[in-house]
Amino acid sequence: MWTADNGLCWEKGKRTTYAQRLRSFTFFVSMCFCFSPGIWAQTTDSSAADSPKSWTATTNSKADYGNPTRTLESHTQNGDHTVDVRSVQTRGPDGTFTPYQDIETETVRTNATTTQTITRTFVRDGNGAKALFQTTEEARQDLPGGDSKIIRTTSNPDANGKLQVVQREVQETHKISSDAEETKTTVMLSNINGGLVPVMRTQEHQKHSGNTVEIQKTTRLADGAGGWQVGETRQETIKDDGRNRSREERVSRPSPDGKLEEISRTVTKESEDVSGDKRNSVETYSIDVPGLGRDSSLRLVERVMTTQRSNSDGQQTTQLVEKSNPGDPDAGPRIATVTSDTVRSGPSGAQAIRTVQMRDANGSLGVISVDMTKSNSAQAVEVKIGPSSPK
Repeated sequence: MWTADNGLCWEKGKRTTYAQRLRSFTFFVSMCFCFSPGIWAQTTDSSAADSPKSWTATTNSKADYGNPTRTLESHTQNGDHTVDVRSVQTRGPDGTFTPYQDIETETVRTNATTTQTITRTFVRDGNGAKALFQTTEEARQDLPGGDSKIIRTTSNPDANGKLQVVQREVQETHKISSDAEETKTTVMLSNINGGLVPVMRTQEHQKHSGNTVEIQKTTRLADGAGGWQVGETRQETIKDDGRNRSREERVSRPSPDGKLEEISRTVTKESEDVSGDKRNSVETYSIDVPGLGRDSSLRLVERVMTTQRSNSDGQQTTQLVEKSNPGDPDAGPRIATVTSDTVRSGPSGAQAIRTVQMRDANGSLGVISVDMTKSNSAQAVEVKIGPSSPK
């Protein structure tokens, strides 16, 4: 565990750069949440009113880089109480499936303004017994005037099985005016003394003006000496006229001399025609290009193009991912992976097939994995394209 005292802000008594601390913290957070549900699972932030009463889904996955897996998912709703369960199983040499990981998410709306969610992640120990790996408790409260507060606490069991808090996140959103709001978030991690110390703070300002949303977000990291230093800034502009939407995000971080410099830019464009077909493109520019040394100029390093259409055969979604070739960085991005999703719905439920192709060493695209899902609810296998809307 990395904390503010033992490695996040300092390395063996040596002060790290802002970028190093930000990358370290981002890696830590991603590791904490690496056991997240798949894209076909019902997400925990969906409101109970928008969810079906109950559904089940089974996904069988085959990949050329690992054993086949099976994922069992269920969603149950009883009034203001919902339970989502996701179980991942792996197939052994004898052909039988053995439980590998279980995620149980319970959401309760205690009153008109408060929602509580607890997510428990279980893994299997050396004897195959179910063992608690992590719990995350979230309490959301909607306040008067459009304000809100979220407290999210993550705990891990110690050697004796007793839960110990390892991270707490407090997020407060304040409605400044009818078209503007500010969100402040503080992340605290456990230190060597068992307490919690703030290690990261973010301040996000969001303003609406007609069809445009402007977002400015600043991330500050603890410097280990009681102060805070800017680790990253993000500026977003979102435009939406109903059928067409664009989004541009610029990310800046401190350079070695401490000055903020733009390190990446992401441009997203979404469109929908009169027939309901959707297209989405995301282009990422960066000063870090595989195969080239870092310089101050931004270059296109990745392009993701997604199309989605529906007809009598169901819903078809195709995603092409182009990435820079480290062997020939000046040639620009080339197709690296192709993902195809087909969803068919009927009176008895829905079926989905996902096929992933990847370019091999010879430059040819070959199938590396196939997922097949069956569910008694079409919503359980719905595939959506495009980034999520700002809150």
